[in-house]
Amino acid sequence: MRRSSLTPVTTARKSSIQIGQLCGSKKYKVTKKLGSGSFGEIYLGLHVTTAEEAAIKLEGIRTEHQQLLYEAKVIRYLRGGVGIPELLWCGTEADFNVMIIELLGPSLEDLFNYCHRKFSLKTVLMIGEQMLSRLEYIHSKGFIHRDVKPDNFLMGANQKSHQVYIIDFGLSKRFIDPRTSMHIPYRNGKSLTGTARYASINTHLGIEQGRRDDLEGLAYVLLYFLRGQLPWQGMQAFNQKDKYHKICVKKQNISVRELCKGVPEEIGTFLCYCRNLKFDESPNYSYCRKLLRAVFEKNEFTLDYIYDWTKKQSGSTNPLPKNQEALPEDSSRQPQPSGGDKTEGEKREKLEKDVKEPPRAPRQDVEPPLVKDMKDVKVMSKKLPTTPLPSQLSSKVDKDGQCQQQ
Repeated sequence: MRRSSLTPVTTARKSSIQIGQLCGSKKYKVTKKLGSGSFGEIYLGLHVTTAEEAAIKLEGIRTEHQQLLYEAKVIRYLRGGVGIPELLWCGTEADFNVMIIELLGPSLEDLFNYCHRKFSLKTVLMIGEQMLSRLEYIHSKGFIHRDVKPDNFLMGANQKSHQVYIIDFGLSKRFIDPRTSMHIPYRNGKSLTGTARYASINTHLGIEQGRRDDLEGLAYVLLYFLRGQLPWQGMQAFNQKDKYHKICVKKQNISVRELCKGVPEEIGTFLCYCRNLKFDESPNYSYCRKLLRAVFEKNEFTLDYIYDWTKKQSGSTNPLPKNQEALPEDSSRQPQPSGGDKTEGEKREKLEKDVKEPPRAPRQDVEPPLVKDMKDVKVMSKKLPTTPLPSQLSSKVDKDGQCQQQ
């Protein structure tokens, strides 16, 4: 695993939890290590009474920028939503902050590698709409994710292996002030928070993130899956700051037409729509969903939740990858304070006070159908925003192939 220079390092790493040790108020037995990431370490746990498997995430209490307990609060607030992992236990024990959640399947990044770094259009559309729905749900609760990337979307386990989950809320932030019910103010001079590869252009430019930035990140993830890689991957640089700058310049200079070459034009329309959203504008998720469904209909795909890895696994003796969490080399888990701005730790401490536990909502275990009736999926201009429709994309970009500002 490659680690960013900005990644917080647990100073108590040498005193890692022991296999066979009990944690979570002695309800779970640690059975084996699954992996590690920016937060610390993750282990497989077994409930001592029910034998139910779970994921145990540990963070050293001397970690410089602690996130785990804050993440647990956000998950508790979001609970009940489709594709939100169930929080089983959280607290501090010995030298660790501990969060125990339901055990999920492999990440989309793991599956992407398993499928030789290329997904079919059908697979991208089936997971893409679910990813969009996860972000829509998080946004409906007043939060933005701020680290949309393939590593942070996992498939479910067992009977929910067809369902996409979203994880890692350590960088999530309220965009609605719970006291005033107002959108957070527009600000400049922010450090990059999230993963540079999938960060929006505005995030690179130091602009406060909003819902639009989560969606632009999703557009890059879809392109990554369809293309196999993004044009700004593997750029050589002297240091991380220089690398981030080069990635930003590449994103700004490459035309949408070139970036989306060889993929359905609706994906380019989706990217243009995200980039043209105003800072505090509420995205039209229905419009975005119709763009994806239009491609699904055009290609006469069948919604059977048979993904590329499903077919590959059925004809192979190679098992699916395990659920592990690792950090790409271009990930910035903790921004550095800039321009008199409060540190992320100070802001998170303040934010934690605002995250109050809501009434428990019934858990939704059934994923809404991707398409109820393909005949009803028509992208009608009179019902959609002024953003270019798929058939009009070529006339809605400038001579250099860039999105026109609406």
